[in-house]
Amino acid sequence: MLQKLDLSFVIPVKNESESVDTLVHEIIDVAEKSKKTYEIIFIDDGSTDNTFEILKKLNHNNKNIKVLQLRGNFGKSTALQIGFDNTHGKIIFTMDGDLQDNPKEIPAFLAKLDEGYDLVSGWKKTRHDPISKVIPSRILNFATYKLTGIKLHDINCGFKAYRRDVISDLNLYGELYRFIPIFAAKQNYKVGEIVVEHRERKHGKSKFGWERNIKGFLDLLTTVFLTGYLKRPGHFFGTFGLVSFTLGFLIGIYIAYLRITTGSIQFRHPLLYLGMLLMIIGIQLISTGLIAEMVIYSKGKFDYSSNIKETI
Repeated sequence: MLQKLDLSFVIPVKNESESVDTLVHEIIDVAEKSKKTYEIIFIDDGSTDNTFEILKKLNHNNKNIKVLQLRGNFGKSTALQIGFDNTHGKIIFTMDGDLQDNPKEIPAFLAKLDEGYDLVSGWKKTRHDPISKVIPSRILNFATYKLTGIKLHDINCGFKAYRRDVISDLNLYGELYRFIPIFAAKQNYKVGEIVVEHRERKHGKSKFGWERNIKGFLDLLTTVFLTGYLKRPGHFFGTFGLVSFTLGFLIGIYIAYLRITTGSIQFRHPLLYLGMLLMIIGIQLISTGLIAEMVIYSKGKFDYSSNIKETI
């Protein structure tokens, strides 16, 4: 059985050959000064430069450095999940591999965790990113707060620290890695944030694209559903179904009133069709919710063991 370490660093990289060596030495310097046992896990997510070769050399010189090379580019969620599954630290850090996250902030994260927090997220209060990246990020932060009630200034920041319990039941895919603090908060873990230094990118180029914004917003909706209705889908579909059916029913009453009082509903057929459509959609949504509830119930008793904090 592998010995538990104090710290694990999970760092997905893609084409960061000019950055990884410097990043490793910065992390090691901070970890050793704090007298913590550590491991640094790099996940090479489909690099096409010599990133993997450099990482192999680093591993050869320091066995605390581990390298996992993926068969291709699977995305950050997959890379992080693989990294989490291979960690042995009590505290897990995630960082980007482009040197924009400064390892000197590590003690500040640990101090915040010592205050009783289970997850601490970085807040890049002063950012060195193009405006095309900053504005969508701020919109997503605002939308996340409004839809989930969890207020973090920088949900996109990849510099985070987790207690092991927080990552034990994660199942990441798509862009869900951004919303780990939401999943944690909904499981009643204590989530906090600290202001961190955001350095300018020195090497390479950002992997950010507009398609990532679209995926991010879609995955925000997924997060809202998974954190709020995963075990009660009938409430989600039923709510929209009842609203739709009620609107359609009210339209039907209005059409009936016109028919009785005027003797005709000429020129108002589209409204009649709309009412019928809304009622049909409402019945379908309610039925979908009930079927989902039956499927969940048929799977048997839920395993709530991960919700237990301590047994005395």
